[in-house]
Amino acid sequence: MYDFNNIYQPKTVKEALEMKKAHPDALLLAGGSDILIQCREGRLAGRDVISIYTLDELRGICMEDDGTILIRPLTSFSHITNNPIIKKYIPTLGDAVDQIGGPQIRNIGTIGGNICNGVTSADSATTLKTYDAILEIASVDGIRILPYADFSKGPGRVDLREGEMLTGIRIKKDSYENTFGKYIKYSMRRAMDIATLGCSVNVRLTEDKKKVDRVRIAFGVAGPVPLRALSAEESLKGQLISEELLEAASQAVMADVNPRNSWRASKDFRIQLIKELTRRALRSSIEQAGGEF
Repeated sequence: MYDFNNIYQPKTVKEALEMKKAHPDALLLAGGSDILIQCREGRLAGRDVISIYTLDELRGICMEDDGTILIRPLTSFSHITNNPIIKKYIPTLGDAVDQIGGPQIRNIGTIGGNICNGVTSADSATTLKTYDAILEIASVDGIRILPYADFSKGPGRVDLREGEMLTGIRIKKDSYENTFGKYIKYSMRRAMDIATLGCSVNVRLTEDKKKVDRVRIAFGVAGPVPLRALSAEESLKGQLISEELLEAASQAVMADVNPRNSWRASKDFRIQLIKELTRRALRSSIEQAGGEF
């Protein structure tokens, strides 16, 4: 049984936002694959709940007139993986969310819930960061636009203010055009497990396929929040494709990460994973882009 106080079921986004303003401490229930577990365990017992799962206006993927890809937050992981727009333009995101849980979780879990939980191990988070995702956050007072890079505030904490709700995730054309990427997840089990470490990379090569024009590298569980290796990215820009490039990348990312010891893995093991997954994901991305080593 679930120990809820009141359950509200809005029929529109406008009504949901009004309910959220009236009940600022109420939980937003999307797929429920995280919240319902915490309610059953007692950690969120006795709370008001606003169920937004039936709001189809918050579900789906489309391409806007300027080429921006819009992902609504209630889109399930399985729908993201199988969506033709995702498959054609940002398949790395589909591959990443296809590694979450099992089929049942991927059918019910949502990408909005995945990033709003604020956990560093969220499999969608690193790839969204490498594609410079932009968030649309709504309240009864209007729409606020926020780069996803600024959304994470600490472990389990995100920049959602009182009365706000995530209503859209956008990836601009310039962020995905002519890019190729790879997400690698290391976990103790092959399925039904959260990441011990996750690494997402995408690259854009120069026209002659000899140099790196642009690279994006992000990690999960390499710090308290999902993070971009910004200084490493800058140091790799314009570099010739070579085995030495992969080694340089694996060393450069160490300036951007802050892994910790936990019961899942030691800090030293995570450092080893950070270096190795960087090499592998960068190699795969470059080869997909037409580069040769």
